[in-house]
Amino acid sequence: MVFWIFFPIILALVSFVGTWAVYGIALANGHVCSLSDWSGENFCRENHSSFNCCFAPTISSSGTGTPENSLFTATINAGSFLFLLFCLFHHAHIMEKHSHHSMLSKAALVFGVVAAMGSFAAGNCNPGYLTFLHYLGAAVSFLCICLYTVLLTALTGKCLLTGYEKFLYPLRITLTITQSIATLCYTILFTQDQYRYLHLSAVFEWMLSINLELFELSYAVEFLFFSSFMISNLVGERDEQKPLIMPMS
Repeated sequence: MVFWIFFPIILALVSFVGTWAVYGIALANGHVCSLSDWSGENFCRENHSSFNCCFAPTISSSGTGTPENSLFTATINAGSFLFLLFCLFHHAHIMEKHSHHSMLSKAALVFGVVAAMGSFAAGNCNPGYLTFLHYLGAAVSFLCICLYTVLLTALTGKCLLTGYEKFLYPLRITLTITQSIATLCYTILFTQDQYRYLHLSAVFEWMLSINLELFELSYAVEFLFFSSFMISNLVGERDEQKPLIMPMS
C-alpha cells in the first residue's frame, strides 16, 4: 500500500526535527556552544554547567539541561520506537520476498533491536546525572547501528525487492562507509580533553545522525512495495509450514 512509503520519512523527520530543535533550545539558553564557534572561549572546563560557560555541542549535551531535556527524551523515545518498528517491518519484507536470506535478516534484526534499546536507555538517562548509563547506551546504539547498516546494505545487494537496487546498492554502500568512518572518528575524538577535539567529535556525531536519517530515507522505495499482509505472515505461521493433519478413516 502506498501509505507505507511515509513510514521511513516520518522516522527520519522525527529524529531530524527533534534533535535540531533540542540543539536550538539549548543554544538559545546558553547550555551548549555553537557548532560554528571553534574558539572554545566559553567552554565549561568542569563537569557542570554555569551561566558563564557552555558544553561542546554534542547531541547528548544539547539534551542535558532544562527545559530541552524533556524534548530530548521525547524525541529519542519516539525515534527508538519507530526505529524498532522499521527493523521489524524490513525483516517482514525480507521474509516475504526472500526467505532464503532469513539468517542474515534475523542477524540484522537483532542488531537493530539492540540499537533501539541502547538509544532508549541513552535518551532516558540524563548525561548530567546518569553519565555512565547514558554513554553506555549510546555506545551500544552507535556500534549496533553501524553493524545494522552493514547487514542491510548486504541484503540490498542480495535481494531484489524494488528493481531499483542498481541505484540503491551503491548509495547505501556510500552511506554505510560514511557511518562507519564517522563512528570511529567520533569515538576517538570524544575521549580527548582539548576543546577543538571535542567540538570536532560533536560535528562527527551530527554527521552520524544525518547520515543515518538519509539511510532510513532510502528505504522509502522498499516501503512503497510493503503491505500489512507481510506483517501478518511474520507474526503467524505460513500455511505451508503448518503440519498437515490427515483425517483418520
